[in-house]
Amino acid sequence: MKKLLAALLAAPLLAYAQAYPTKPVRIVLPFGPGGVADITTRTIAPKLSEGLGQQVVVENMPGAGGIRAAEAVAKADPDGHTLLLLTNGNAVSQALFKSLPYDPVNDFAMISTVGFFSMVIVTGANSKYKTLQEVIAAAKQSPGKLNIGTITPGGTQHLAGELFRSSAGMDALVVPHKTTGEVVVGVRNGSLDVGVDFIAPLISGIKSGDLRALAVTAGKRQPQLPDVPTAQEAGVKGYDVASWNALAAPAKTPRAVVERVNQELRKALAAPEVQKRFQELGVDPRPSSPGELRDFFVSESARWTKVVEAAKIPKQ
Repeated sequence: MKKLLAALLAAPLLAYAQAYPTKPVRIVLPFGPGGVADITTRTIAPKLSEGLGQQVVVENMPGAGGIRAAEAVAKADPDGHTLLLLTNGNAVSQALFKSLPYDPVNDFAMISTVGFFSMVIVTGANSKYKTLQEVIAAAKQSPGKLNIGTITPGGTQHLAGELFRSSAGMDALVVPHKTTGEVVVGVRNGSLDVGVDFIAPLISGIKSGDLRALAVTAGKRQPQLPDVPTAQEAGVKGYDVASWNALAAPAKTPRAVVERVNQELRKALAAPEVQKRFQELGVDPRPSSPGELRDFFVSESARWTKVVEAAKIPKQ
């Protein structure tokens, strides 16, 4: 009797999932156009369109630490037609903001991770530092003198710099800038000892010899920089930092719809042209189950909360 009742209750949801989607699907991004997250989303969108049989539209909604975009999706109809590009910025938001107009975990139905992308620690071509070990040794020899350039206070690059400083046991100053260009200029002219940013905007400078790559921040070497060690290989134990993005839907989205999007995303990420483009961008395509994403999101929130508190970054 229980099985029959369960089947009767599940039937409408199954029918809805089979009919889904009935109109274009919107993916809301918390960033403006042109960045790595924007390009990766626009790379998978046509493949998702093919699989779902409806147009997938990418909508940029930057600003307010990703709050605008997340709130728009959290309050959208839970029918699978409005999705959020979830990022580690969302995982950090609870630590950075005094209050949020949504619950970062419980107001969303997690779908799958999309990709992970490493950062790289660089110095200038004329710098005296040839290895990351030399940077760490210099910082320990002269406490408080070494500086680390990043962008976006409270953002991924800034927090990666803070975590590098604390993980390496260095007394150094992390200096946030407005743009990657400012960090590159500072590193090249020596006003910054090292800089931390994503590989994509720095790769041309590294290839041309204007910048010297000391280590990548992720836990494994990156295909675009195969000869550059990881920070862990360079002696910073436990340091494994990659930015990431994922897809989520409003809470109460039918499980069958979540599974359908998950399935089509896996196919999109496996497509050769998507794999090629992701490799060019330095993105590791990596899907997950909804449950794995939820567990990962909770662990990331806890990790970055500790970093924010240790760095004494004031809540906004």
